Amino acid sequence: MAKLWLIITGLNGFLAVALGAFGAHGLKKFLAAAPDGALRLQWWQTGTQYHLAHALALGLVAVLATQATGRFPAAAGWCFLAGIVLFSGSLYVMTLTNIRPLGAVTPVGGLCLLAGWLLVAASAWRLR
Repeated sequence: MAKLWLIITGLNGFLAVALGAFGAHGLKKFLAAAPDGALRLQWWQTGTQYHLAHALALGLVAVLATQATGRFPAAAGWCFLAGIVLFSGSLYVMTLTNIRPLGAVTPVGGLCLLAGWLLVAASAWRLR
């Protein structure tokens, strides 16, 4: 199970850095002409910041998977992954399309990220 989480960690870390670089270079030029371009670029930056932080959190899940018993580490990982997709993903799509109702999905992703952290704490609590 730890191997799976390490692979997911690496892929998400790669994506977060690649998307961050795209935002800093290509996307900045694309949004320069948009009247709300600065706001949309902030959405992208927030998405990549949370994406990268939670890619590292997935690495923590991989470590916990080797130390803790039970289902909490895997549940934390799936919550983090769902949170990255829903939180960061909704911000990415909103930035690119300006479909603002997608903002309703972002807090659901945030709740998934919060749940992931609680499950990390619960996993640690159960360590011997």
